Amino acid sequence: MENKLSNKKVAILVADGFEEVEFTQPREALQEAGAQIDVISLHDGEVKAWAEKDWGNTYPVDKTVNQANAKDYDALVLPGGVMNPDHLRENQDAVNFVSGFFDDSKPIAAICHGPWTLIETGELKGRTVTSYPSLKTDLTNAGANWVDQEVVVDNGLVTSRNPNDLPAFCRKMVEEIGEGVHA
Repeated sequence: MENKLSNKKVAILVADGFEEVEFTQPREALQEAGAQIDVISLHDGEVKAWAEKDWGNTYPVDKTVNQANAKDYDALVLPGGVMNPDHLRENQDAVNFVSGFFDDSKPIAAICHGPWTLIETGELKGRTVTSYPSLKTDLTNAGANWVDQEVVVDNGLVTSRNPNDLPAFCRKMVEEIGEGVHA
């Protein structure tokens, strides 16, 4: 897997309250595959993780979402956590940033509550996805075909349900990013 993504630049979009392991494991998989990674958030400085039942570690932010442009990246990763996507979907710059990846048919990987942000783009109609079960109705109402599977890939869109799915999620995420644009 090493250097499979050495020519790829990946954005990980998070707000305070992202589920820590859903950030650290995908980031590690991307690093091992040789990708260049930028942590994008709503504010500069550091962003704070949620670790299961309490606040986790903080991580440096490389760019704020209003400084970032989807055209500068090959793929997007959206970790879960309940607070994180709720903050992102309320921020028009974040929604526009995510929409840019759909516009250019670039790979997007979203796990757990991460797909919540995708709803705001209006791009889920007819797409097959999975997520944390509590998002099923929201995703279905957005026109997506929700299924209960470890990992789902739909034309470059990779989704998974929860931290237990991380090994499969990370494998498919790296594979889809390696394949590039899914026009």
